[in-house]
Amino acid sequence: MPDTSPARADAVLSRLQLLVTRKLDGLLQGDYLGLLPGPGTEAGESREYRPGDDVRRMDWPVTARTTVPHVRRTVADRELETWLAVDLSASLDFGTGRWLKRELVIAAAAAIAHLTVRGGNRIGAVIGTGPHRDGRTASPATPPGVLRLPARPGRKEAQGLLRTIAGTPTRPGRTDLGLLVDALNRPPRRRGMAVVISDFLAPPAQWGRPVRKLGVRHEVLAVEVVDPRELELPDVGVLPVVDPETGELHEVQTADPRLRRRYAEAAAAQRAAIAHELRAAGAAHLRLRTDSDWLLDMVRFVAAQRHARTRGTTR
Repeated sequence: MPDTSPARADAVLSRLQLLVTRKLDGLLQGDYLGLLPGPGTEAGESREYRPGDDVRRMDWPVTARTTVPHVRRTVADRELETWLAVDLSASLDFGTGRWLKRELVIAAAAAIAHLTVRGGNRIGAVIGTGPHRDGRTASPATPPGVLRLPARPGRKEAQGLLRTIAGTPTRPGRTDLGLLVDALNRPPRRRGMAVVISDFLAPPAQWGRPVRKLGVRHEVLAVEVVDPRELELPDVGVLPVVDPETGELHEVQTADPRLRRRYAEAAAAQRAAIAHELRAAGAAHLRLRTDSDWLLDMVRFVAAQRHARTRGTTR
């Protein structure tokens, strides 16, 4: 289990802060007030409808006058509220690349927080701390096993939020991702950003509907963290594998090419099902790997989102 002491959490966050402020700001040119532009409420100019546009923004008077479907752009509100749903299930305590998946979750949260608060916007979070076993009664808005941090503006508040995320201990078992996402739907909030950070290894049937519900009112971004060993097995002979959620030990004979092929096929099918469910929910999808430059991947994603919005499509 990773060290989640305050000293260790502060050290990790200090390192991430340097990466984010020096590299992310240097690579992202222009006025990026958030990872994705806010939906806004102030009406802007109209343009022709393109596949992928939100039909709720149809400009019916212009459409009727020109006989060509038009949508009305909106100007982002001055203050955008962003909420994070951070999954800290035991399966995140794993990594064979440059980072643990848990560290990548914290890194993604740090980057999103930085991009949010530098524009004077507010950021809050709900944290999935694993199965609830202590018998306490949670409020209807905060399901068991979920920690809620209120949305506040300011860098100092954002740093406090990130320290809480980094210092949250992992419990054996898996967070109910559906309940965690649904915590962002209660209580109802004004339109804003909702970011779900997880490895999404829970069955899509568990979390798909809550994500779709979230997308009805908010701009949704799903950040999927992946380790390369979850996609394919290396040929290293007998490999002992421990399930971090159950503690069960298995020995896998990776020299068998048929086993490696079946594993890769099953992993590809699993990731395709995750991507399909996120597309069906209308969520933007960013995949970060523990063996790659996650900051560069994030910059490319933001640039692609801006380019897609310029063309009139968003996902």
